[in-house]
Amino acid sequence: MTMQPQHDRIIIFDTTLRDGEQCPGATLNGDEKLAIAKQLARLGVDVIEAGFPFASPGDFDAVQKIAATVGTETGPTICGLARATREDIKAAGEAVKPAAKPRIHTFIATSDIHLQYKLKKSREEVLKIAPEMVAYAKSFVDDVEFSPEDAGRSDPEFLYQILEAAIAAGATTVNIPDTVGYTTPAEFGGLIRGIKENVPNIDQAIISVHGHNDLGLAVANFLSAVENGARQLECTINGIGERAGNAALEELVMALHVRRQYYNPFFGRAPESTEPLTQIDTKQIYKTSRLVSNLTGMLVQPNKAIVGANAFAHESGIHQDGVLKNKLTYEIMDAESIGLSENQIVLGKHSGRHAFGNRLQELGFELPDTDLNKAFVRFKELADKKKEISDWDIEAIVNDEIQQAPDFFRLELVQVSCGDRAQPTATVTVRTPDGAELTDAAIGTGPVDAIYKAINRVINVPNKLIEFSVQSVTAGIDAIGEVT
Repeated sequence: MTMQPQHDRIIIFDTTLRDGEQCPGATLNGDEKLAIAKQLARLGVDVIEAGFPFASPGDFDAVQKIAATVGTETGPTICGLARATREDIKAAGEAVKPAAKPRIHTFIATSDIHLQYKLKKSREEVLKIAPEMVAYAKSFVDDVEFSPEDAGRSDPEFLYQILEAAIAAGATTVNIPDTVGYTTPAEFGGLIRGIKENVPNIDQAIISVHGHNDLGLAVANFLSAVENGARQLECTINGIGERAGNAALEELVMALHVRRQYYNPFFGRAPESTEPLTQIDTKQIYKTSRLVSNLTGMLVQPNKAIVGANAFAHESGIHQDGVLKNKLTYEIMDAESIGLSENQIVLGKHSGRHAFGNRLQELGFELPDTDLNKAFVRFKELADKKKEISDWDIEAIVNDEIQQAPDFFRLELVQVSCGDRAQPTATVTVRTPDGAELTDAAIGTGPVDAIYKAINRVINVPNKLIEFSVQSVTAGIDAIGEVT
Protein backbone atom coordinates (compact mmCIF):
# COMPACT_ATOMS: atom_id res chain seq x y z
CA MET A 1 0.00 0.00 0.00
CA THR A 2 1.62 3.26 -1.14
CA MET A 3 1.14 6.65 0.46
CA GLN A 4 -0.09 8.85 -2.39
CA PRO A 5 1.09 12.45 -2.80
CA GLN A 6 -0.98 14.72 -0.58
CA HIS A 7 -0.91 18.47 -0.87
CA ASP A 8 -3.61 19.50 1.59
CA ARG A 9 -1.96 18.44 4.85
CA ILE A 10 1.36 17.61 6.47
CA ILE A 11 2.59 14.04 6.90
CA ILE A 12 4.39 13.59 10.23
CA PHE A 13 7.30 11.15 9.95
CA ASP A 14 8.65 10.33 13.40
CA THR A 15 12.26 9.17 13.64
CA THR A 16 12.60 9.13 17.43
CA LEU A 17 13.35 5.39 17.37
CA ARG A 18 16.02 5.75 14.69
CA ASP A 19 17.70 9.18 14.59
CA GLY A 20 16.50 10.08 18.09
CA GLU A 21 18.07 6.96 19.56
CA GLN A 22 21.41 7.97 18.04
CA CYS A 23 21.56 10.70 20.68
CA PRO A 24 24.45 9.80 23.05
CA GLY A 25 23.08 8.03 26.11
CA ALA A 26 19.62 7.44 24.65
CA THR A 27 19.90 3.72 23.85
CA LEU A 28 16.61 1.84 24.15
CA ASN A 29 15.91 -1.87 24.49
CA GLY A 30 13.29 -3.70 22.43
CA ASP A 31 10.47 -3.38 24.97
CA GLU A 32 11.12 0.34 25.41
CA LYS A 33 11.07 0.88 21.64
CA LEU A 34 7.78 -0.98 21.37
CA ALA A 35 6.25 1.09 24.20
CA ILE A 36 7.26 4.31 22.43
CA ALA A 37 6.01 3.03 19.06
CA LYS A 38 2.60 2.26 20.55
CA GLN A 39 2.41 5.75 22.03
CA LEU A 40 3.47 7.30 18.71
CA ALA A 41 0.57 5.46 17.10
CA ARG A 42 -1.80 6.89 19.72
CA LEU A 43 -0.28 10.32 19.06
CA GLY A 44 -1.30 9.91 15.42
CA VAL A 45 2.00 10.05 13.53
CA ASP A 46 1.72 8.97 9.90
CA VAL A 47 5.07 7.19 9.66
CA ILE A 48 7.32 5.60 12.29
CA GLU A 49 10.93 5.11 11.28
CA ALA A 50 11.44 2.19 13.64
CA GLY A 51 15.18 1.70 13.20
CA PHE A 52 18.11 0.69 11.02
CA PRO A 53 17.58 -3.09 10.57
CA PHE A 54 21.00 -3.91 9.11
CA ALA A 55 22.82 -2.13 11.96
CA SER A 56 22.40 -4.97 14.47
CA PRO A 57 20.28 -8.06 15.20
CA GLY A 58 18.65 -6.12 18.05
CA ASP A 59 17.61 -3.30 15.74
CA PHE A 60 16.28 -5.78 13.17
CA ASP A 61 14.20 -7.58 15.81
CA ALA A 62 12.84 -4.30 17.21
CA VAL A 63 11.76 -3.06 13.76
CA GLN A 64 10.17 -6.41 12.95
CA LYS A 65 8.28 -6.50 16.26
CA ILE A 66 7.03 -2.93 15.81
CA ALA A 67 5.98 -3.74 12.24
CA ALA A 68 3.99 -6.75 13.44
CA THR A 69 2.46 -5.10 16.52
CA VAL A 70 1.96 -1.43 15.62
CA GLY A 71 1.91 -1.58 11.81
CA THR A 72 -1.77 -2.47 11.45
CA GLU A 73 -4.13 -1.45 8.65
CA THR A 74 -5.34 1.50 10.71
CA GLY A 75 -1.92 2.22 12.21
CA PRO A 76 1.05 4.18 10.91
CA THR A 77 3.38 3.26 8.07
CA ILE A 78 6.40 1.41 9.49
CA CYS A 79 9.71 2.38 7.92
CA GLY A 80 13.18 0.86 8.04
CA LEU A 81 16.33 2.80 7.13
CA ALA A 82 18.87 1.36 4.68
CA ARG A 83 22.00 2.59 3.00
CA ALA A 84 21.95 2.27 -0.78
CA THR A 85 23.33 -1.28 -0.67
CA ARG A 86 21.61 -4.59 -1.39
CA GLU A 87 22.43 -6.00 2.05
CA ASP A 88 20.92 -3.03 3.89
CA ILE A 89 17.83 -2.90 1.69
CA LYS A 90 17.18 -6.63 1.98
CA ALA A 91 17.41 -6.44 5.79
CA ALA A 92 15.04 -3.46 5.86
CA GLY A 93 12.59 -5.20 3.54
CA GLU A 94 12.48 -8.32 5.70
CA ALA A 95 12.16 -6.32 8.92
CA VAL A 96 9.19 -4.20 7.81
CA LYS A 97 7.45 -7.05 5.97
CA PRO A 98 4.93 -7.78 8.79
CA ALA A 99 3.53 -4.22 8.58
CA ALA A 100 0.33 -3.53 6.66
CA LYS A 101 1.98 -0.39 5.28
CA PRO A 102 5.74 -1.04 5.04
CA ARG A 103 8.30 1.46 3.76
CA ILE A 104 12.01 1.32 2.98
CA HIS A 105 13.98 4.54 3.35
CA THR A 106 17.25 4.33 1.44
CA PHE A 107 19.90 7.00 1.20
CA ILE A 108 23.23 7.90 -0.36
CA ALA A 109 25.35 11.03 0.07
CA THR A 110 25.39 13.68 -2.68
CA SER A 111 27.53 16.53 -1.35
CA ASP A 112 31.03 16.82 -2.81
CA ILE A 113 32.65 16.60 0.62
CA HIS A 114 30.86 13.29 1.33
CA LEU A 115 31.59 11.93 -2.15
CA GLN A 116 35.28 12.71 -1.87
CA TYR A 117 36.05 11.77 1.72
CA LYS A 118 33.37 9.28 2.80
CA LEU A 119 32.14 7.40 -0.26
CA LYS A 120 35.18 8.00 -2.46
CA LYS A 121 32.88 7.92 -5.47
CA SER A 122 32.17 10.25 -8.38
CA ARG A 123 28.86 11.96 -9.05
CA GLU A 124 28.36 9.65 -12.03
CA GLU A 125 28.76 6.55 -9.85
CA VAL A 126 26.29 7.82 -7.26
CA LEU A 127 23.84 8.84 -9.99
CA LYS A 128 23.93 5.22 -11.18
CA ILE A 129 23.64 3.63 -7.74
CA ALA A 130 20.66 5.66 -6.48
CA PRO A 131 18.02 4.57 -9.04
CA GLU A 132 19.32 0.99 -9.02
CA MET A 133 18.87 0.73 -5.25
CA VAL A 134 15.46 2.45 -5.34
CA ALA A 135 14.35 -0.11 -7.93
CA TYR A 136 15.74 -2.92 -5.76
CA ALA A 137 13.84 -1.58 -2.74
CA LYS A 138 10.66 -1.58 -4.87
CA SER A 139 11.02 -5.36 -5.18
CA PHE A 140 10.30 -5.57 -1.43
CA VAL A 141 7.76 -2.77 -0.88
CA ASP A 142 5.67 -0.37 -2.94
CA ASP A 143 6.47 2.58 -0.69
CA VAL A 144 10.09 3.70 -1.11
CA GLU A 145 11.65 6.87 0.23
CA PHE A 146 14.94 8.19 -1.13
CA SER A 147 17.27 10.66 0.60
CA PRO A 148 20.30 12.41 -0.92
CA GLU A 149 22.34 12.70 2.28
CA ASP A 150 23.76 16.17 3.03
CA ALA A 151 21.44 17.73 0.46
CA GLY A 152 21.84 21.06 2.23
CA ARG A 153 25.46 21.24 1.05
CA SER A 154 24.97 19.53 -2.32
CA ASP A 155 25.14 21.17 -5.74
CA PRO A 156 21.47 21.92 -6.58
CA GLU A 157 21.87 20.88 -10.23
CA PHE A 158 23.21 17.46 -9.20
CA LEU A 159 20.44 17.21 -6.62
CA TYR A 160 17.80 17.78 -9.32
CA GLN A 161 19.35 15.03 -11.46
CA ILE A 162 19.48 12.40 -8.74
CA LEU A 163 15.96 13.16 -7.48
CA GLU A 164 14.57 12.84 -11.00
CA ALA A 165 16.33 9.49 -11.42
CA ALA A 166 15.12 8.21 -8.03
CA ILE A 167 11.50 9.16 -8.77
CA ALA A 168 11.72 7.56 -12.22
CA ALA A 169 12.95 4.36 -10.52
CA GLY A 170 9.91 4.32 -8.23
CA ALA A 171 10.59 6.54 -5.20
CA THR A 172 7.26 7.69 -3.76
CA THR A 173 8.85 10.15 -1.31
CA VAL A 174 12.02 12.17 -1.80
CA ASN A 175 13.51 13.47 1.41
CA ILE A 176 15.79 16.52 1.54
CA PRO A 177 18.13 16.27 4.54
CA ASP A 178 19.99 19.18 6.07
CA THR A 179 22.26 16.57 7.59
CA VAL A 180 24.56 18.90 9.52
CA GLY A 181 22.08 21.70 10.26
CA TYR A 182 23.95 24.10 7.99
CA THR A 183 21.23 25.98 6.11
CA THR A 184 19.17 29.02 7.09
CA PRO A 185 15.38 29.18 6.62
CA ALA A 186 15.63 31.30 3.47
CA GLU A 187 18.19 28.93 1.95
CA PHE A 188 16.31 25.77 2.87
CA GLY A 189 12.99 27.13 1.61
CA GLY A 190 14.74 28.19 -1.59
CA LEU A 191 16.19 24.70 -1.99
CA ILE A 192 12.71 23.15 -1.79
CA ARG A 193 11.33 25.73 -4.21
CA GLY A 194 14.17 24.95 -6.63
CA ILE A 195 13.35 21.25 -6.46
CA LYS A 196 9.67 21.97 -7.16
CA GLU A 197 10.62 24.06 -10.19
CA ASN A 198 13.47 22.00 -11.65
CA VAL A 199 12.71 18.30 -11.12
CA PRO A 200 10.37 17.39 -14.02
CA ASN A 201 8.62 14.45 -12.31
CA ILE A 202 8.46 15.92 -8.79
CA ASP A 203 4.65 15.82 -8.84
CA GLN A 204 4.90 12.01 -8.69
CA ALA A 205 6.44 12.07 -5.20
CA ILE A 206 5.96 13.68 -1.81
CA ILE A 207 8.69 16.14 -0.82
CA SER A 208 9.97 15.44 2.67
CA VAL A 209 12.49 17.30 4.83
CA HIS A 210 14.88 16.13 7.53
CA GLY A 211 17.12 18.45 9.50
CA HIS A 212 19.38 18.86 12.48
CA ASN A 213 19.55 21.63 15.02
CA ASP A 214 23.26 22.47 15.01
CA LEU A 215 22.49 26.19 14.58
CA GLY A 216 19.13 26.03 16.36
CA LEU A 217 17.27 26.51 13.06
CA ALA A 218 15.75 23.08 12.38
CA VAL A 219 12.11 23.99 13.11
CA ALA A 220 12.38 27.35 11.33
CA ASN A 221 13.92 25.61 8.31
CA PHE A 222 11.08 23.09 8.20
CA LEU A 223 8.38 25.76 8.35
CA SER A 224 10.10 27.59 5.50
CA ALA A 225 10.15 24.30 3.59
CA VAL A 226 6.40 23.88 4.19
CA GLU A 227 5.77 27.31 2.67
CA ASN A 228 7.68 26.18 -0.41
CA GLY A 229 6.04 22.80 -0.96
CA ALA A 230 7.38 20.24 1.53
CA ARG A 231 4.59 17.99 2.77
CA GLN A 232 6.36 15.47 5.00
CA LEU A 233 8.31 16.53 8.10
CA GLU A 234 10.84 14.14 9.67
CA CYS A 235 11.11 14.93 13.36
CA THR A 236 11.59 13.49 16.84
CA ILE A 237 9.86 13.78 20.20
CA ASN A 238 11.59 16.44 22.33
CA GLY A 239 13.92 17.10 19.39
CA ILE A 240 16.37 14.38 20.48
CA GLY A 241 18.92 13.10 17.99
CA GLU A 242 22.50 13.27 16.75
CA ARG A 243 24.61 16.14 18.12
CA ALA A 244 22.26 19.10 18.79
CA GLY A 245 19.22 17.01 17.89
CA ASN A 246 16.48 17.03 15.28
CA ALA A 247 13.50 19.22 14.55
CA ALA A 248 11.08 18.74 17.47
CA LEU A 249 7.75 17.15 16.56
CA GLU A 250 5.84 19.00 19.25
CA GLU A 251 7.14 22.40 18.10
CA LEU A 252 6.32 21.77 14.44
CA VAL A 253 2.85 20.41 15.14
CA MET A 254 1.89 23.21 17.52
CA ALA A 255 3.31 25.88 15.20
CA LEU A 256 1.07 24.56 12.44
CA HIS A 257 -1.83 24.28 14.89
CA VAL A 258 -1.54 27.68 16.57
CA ARG A 259 -0.67 29.55 13.34
CA ARG A 260 -3.13 27.63 11.17
CA GLN A 261 -4.62 30.81 9.68
CA TYR A 262 -1.16 31.80 8.45
CA TYR A 263 -0.33 28.40 6.95
CA ASN A 264 -3.74 27.49 5.49
CA PRO A 265 -3.23 29.42 2.21
CA PHE A 266 -0.06 27.42 1.49
CA PHE A 267 -2.33 24.37 1.32
CA GLY A 268 -4.94 25.99 -0.87
CA ARG A 269 -7.29 26.54 2.06
CA ALA A 270 -9.13 29.61 3.19
CA PRO A 271 -7.27 31.30 6.08
CA GLU A 272 -10.20 30.78 8.44
CA SER A 273 -10.40 27.01 7.81
CA THR A 274 -10.43 25.05 11.07
CA GLU A 275 -9.38 21.74 9.51
CA PRO A 276 -6.15 20.54 11.19
CA LEU A 277 -2.98 20.57 9.11
CA THR A 278 -1.73 17.32 10.66
CA GLN A 279 -3.38 14.15 11.95
CA ILE A 280 -1.70 14.48 15.35
CA ASP A 281 -3.85 14.23 18.47
CA THR A 282 -2.25 17.19 20.23
CA LYS A 283 -3.62 16.08 23.62
CA GLN A 284 -1.19 13.15 23.46
CA ILE A 285 1.88 15.39 23.05
CA TYR A 286 2.78 15.90 26.70
CA LYS A 287 2.25 12.24 27.57
CA THR A 288 4.48 11.19 24.66
CA SER A 289 7.16 13.68 25.66
CA ARG A 290 7.21 12.33 29.22
CA LEU A 291 7.39 8.72 28.05
CA VAL A 292 10.31 9.38 25.68
CA SER A 293 12.14 11.43 28.30
CA ASN A 294 11.71 8.76 30.95
CA LEU A 295 12.71 5.81 28.78
CA THR A 296 15.69 7.48 27.11
CA GLY A 297 16.88 9.24 30.26
CA MET A 298 17.09 12.48 28.26
CA LEU A 299 15.72 15.21 30.50
CA VAL A 300 13.60 17.95 28.94
CA GLN A 301 15.08 21.38 29.66
CA PRO A 302 12.69 23.49 31.76
CA ASN A 303 12.37 26.27 29.16
CA LYS A 304 11.85 23.86 26.25
CA ALA A 305 9.07 25.12 23.98
CA ILE A 306 5.70 23.35 24.31
CA VAL A 307 6.69 20.57 26.77
CA GLY A 308 9.19 22.19 29.17
CA ALA A 309 8.22 22.60 32.82
CA ASN A 310 8.22 26.39 32.41
CA ALA A 311 6.37 26.48 29.08
CA PHE A 312 3.16 27.63 30.78
CA ALA A 313 4.70 29.22 33.91
CA HIS A 314 4.54 32.95 34.64
CA GLU A 315 6.67 34.63 37.31
CA SER A 316 6.33 38.31 36.38
CA GLY A 317 3.58 39.99 38.38
CA ILE A 318 2.32 41.78 35.28
CA HIS A 319 2.12 38.49 33.37
CA GLN A 320 0.44 36.69 36.27
CA ASP A 321 -2.18 39.42 36.57
CA GLY A 322 -2.90 39.30 32.85
CA VAL A 323 -3.18 35.51 32.72
CA LEU A 324 -5.54 35.45 35.69
CA LYS A 325 -7.81 37.92 33.89
CA ASN A 326 -7.56 36.23 30.50
CA LYS A 327 -5.10 33.47 29.54
CA LEU A 328 -4.79 34.84 26.02
CA THR A 329 -3.02 37.94 27.33
CA TYR A 330 0.24 36.00 27.67
CA GLU A 331 -0.48 32.48 26.40
CA ILE A 332 -0.89 31.65 22.71
CA MET A 333 -2.07 28.11 23.40
CA ASP A 334 -3.94 26.28 26.12
CA ALA A 335 -1.89 23.86 28.22
CA GLU A 336 -4.76 21.39 27.94
CA SER A 337 -4.36 21.37 24.16
CA ILE A 338 -1.16 19.32 24.59
CA GLY A 339 -2.65 17.13 27.31
CA LEU A 340 -1.11 19.03 30.21
CA SER A 341 -3.44 19.44 33.17
CA GLU A 342 -3.04 19.62 36.91
CA ASN A 343 -1.57 16.35 38.18
CA GLN A 344 -4.62 14.68 39.68
CA ILE A 345 -4.32 12.20 42.52
CA VAL A 346 -5.89 9.09 41.06
CA LEU A 347 -4.55 6.23 43.16
CA GLY A 348 -3.81 5.48 46.80
CA LYS A 349 -3.00 2.62 49.13
CA HIS A 350 -6.49 1.16 48.74
CA SER A 351 -6.28 1.04 44.94
CA GLY A 352 -6.26 -2.40 43.37
CA ARG A 353 -4.14 -4.01 40.69
CA HIS A 354 -6.83 -3.52 38.04
CA ALA A 355 -7.08 0.24 38.66
CA PHE A 356 -3.29 0.48 38.69
CA GLY A 357 -3.08 -1.38 35.36
CA ASN A 358 -5.73 0.85 33.79
CA ARG A 359 -3.88 3.99 34.86
CA LEU A 360 -0.65 2.65 33.37
CA GLN A 361 -2.40 2.13 30.03
CA GLU A 362 -3.70 5.70 30.14
CA LEU A 363 -0.12 6.89 30.71
CA GLY A 364 1.10 4.93 27.68
CA PHE A 365 2.56 1.85 29.38
CA GLU A 366 1.66 -1.73 28.47
CA LEU A 367 3.47 -4.18 30.73
CA PRO A 368 3.47 -7.99 30.69
CA ASP A 369 1.91 -9.51 33.81
CA THR A 370 5.26 -10.24 35.46
CA ASP A 371 6.44 -6.63 35.18
CA LEU A 372 2.99 -5.32 36.12
CA ASN A 373 3.03 -7.40 39.30
CA LYS A 374 6.49 -6.11 40.24
CA ALA A 375 5.45 -2.51 39.57
CA PHE A 376 2.26 -2.98 41.61
CA VAL A 377 4.25 -4.24 44.59
CA ARG A 378 6.48 -1.14 44.34
CA PHE A 379 3.37 1.04 44.08
CA LYS A 380 1.87 -0.48 47.24
CA GLU A 381 5.13 0.06 49.13
CA LEU A 382 5.17 3.71 48.10
CA ALA A 383 1.45 4.15 48.85
CA ASP A 384 2.11 3.10 52.45
CA LYS A 385 4.62 5.96 52.76
CA LYS A 386 2.87 8.70 50.77
CA LYS A 387 -0.69 9.92 51.07
CA GLU A 388 -0.74 11.29 47.55
CA ILE A 389 0.41 9.23 44.57
CA SER A 390 0.81 11.25 41.38
CA ASP A 391 1.19 10.17 37.77
CA TRP A 392 4.86 11.16 37.98
CA ASP A 393 5.35 8.76 40.91
CA ILE A 394 3.76 5.99 38.87
CA GLU A 395 5.92 6.77 35.84
CA ALA A 396 9.07 6.64 37.97
CA ILE A 397 8.12 3.24 39.39
CA VAL A 398 7.30 1.74 36.01
CA ASN A 399 10.35 3.17 34.26
CA ASP A 400 12.53 1.65 36.95
CA GLU A 401 10.96 -1.75 36.30
CA ILE A 402 11.16 -1.48 32.49
CA GLN A 403 14.79 -0.41 32.59
CA GLN A 404 15.90 -3.15 34.99
CA ALA A 405 18.94 -4.89 33.55
CA PRO A 406 19.76 -8.52 34.42
CA ASP A 407 21.57 -8.66 37.74
CA PHE A 408 25.13 -9.84 37.23
CA PHE A 409 26.37 -7.99 40.30
CA ARG A 410 23.77 -6.66 42.71
CA LEU A 411 24.39 -3.82 45.15
CA GLU A 412 22.92 -5.06 48.45
CA LEU A 413 24.18 -2.34 50.80
CA VAL A 414 25.45 1.21 50.44
CA GLN A 415 26.48 3.13 53.55
CA VAL A 416 28.10 6.56 53.28
CA SER A 417 29.60 8.78 55.95
CA CYS A 418 30.55 12.38 55.19
CA GLY A 419 30.41 15.86 56.67
CA ASP A 420 32.05 19.27 56.81
CA ARG A 421 35.15 17.96 58.56
CA ALA A 422 34.94 14.26 57.74
CA GLN A 423 36.51 12.52 54.78
CA PRO A 424 33.79 10.85 52.66
CA THR A 425 33.80 7.11 53.34
CA ALA A 426 31.61 4.46 51.72
CA THR A 427 30.94 0.84 52.62
CA VAL A 428 29.30 -1.41 50.05
CA THR A 429 28.13 -5.01 49.93
CA VAL A 430 27.89 -6.57 46.48
CA ARG A 431 26.26 -9.90 45.61
CA THR A 432 28.25 -11.69 42.89
CA PRO A 433 26.74 -13.81 40.08
CA ASP A 434 27.47 -16.98 42.09
CA GLY A 435 25.60 -15.64 45.13
CA ALA A 436 28.54 -14.65 47.34
CA GLU A 437 28.35 -11.38 49.26
CA LEU A 438 31.49 -9.23 49.33
CA THR A 439 31.93 -6.15 51.50
CA ASP A 440 34.58 -3.44 51.34
CA ALA A 441 35.06 0.25 52.07
CA ALA A 442 36.88 3.16 50.47
CA ILE A 443 37.61 6.86 50.92
CA GLY A 444 36.88 9.35 48.13
CA THR A 445 36.81 13.03 47.25
CA GLY A 446 33.03 12.95 47.70
CA PRO A 447 30.32 10.42 48.61
CA VAL A 448 29.76 9.22 45.03
CA ASP A 449 33.49 8.91 44.37
CA ALA A 450 33.85 6.90 47.58
CA ILE A 451 31.04 4.54 46.54
CA TYR A 452 32.60 3.92 43.13
CA LYS A 453 36.02 3.26 44.67
CA ALA A 454 34.49 0.80 47.13
CA ILE A 455 32.71 -1.04 44.31
CA ASN A 456 35.97 -1.19 42.37
CA ARG A 457 37.70 -2.76 45.38
CA VAL A 458 35.01 -5.44 45.57
CA ILE A 459 34.59 -6.48 41.93
CA ASN A 460 37.84 -5.19 40.40
CA VAL A 461 36.05 -4.22 37.17
CA PRO A 462 36.96 -0.75 35.85
CA ASN A 463 33.96 1.57 35.71
CA LYS A 464 33.57 5.22 34.82
CA LEU A 465 30.89 7.69 35.90
CA ILE A 466 29.66 9.39 32.71
CA GLU A 467 26.77 11.40 34.15
CA PHE A 468 25.26 11.88 37.58
CA SER A 469 21.94 13.59 38.17
CA VAL A 470 19.51 13.49 41.08
CA GLN A 471 16.10 15.12 41.01
CA SER A 472 12.85 14.76 42.89
CA VAL A 473 9.96 13.31 40.93
CA THR A 474 7.34 15.36 42.75
CA ALA A 475 7.25 18.17 45.31
CA GLY A 476 7.30 17.64 49.07
CA ILE A 477 9.60 16.08 51.64
CA ASP A 478 8.10 12.64 50.91
CA ALA A 479 8.98 12.83 47.20
CA ILE A 480 10.73 9.90 45.59
CA GLY A 481 13.92 10.65 43.69
CA GLU A 482 15.17 9.82 40.22
CA VAL A 483 18.87 9.18 39.78
CA THR A 484 20.56 9.17 36.39
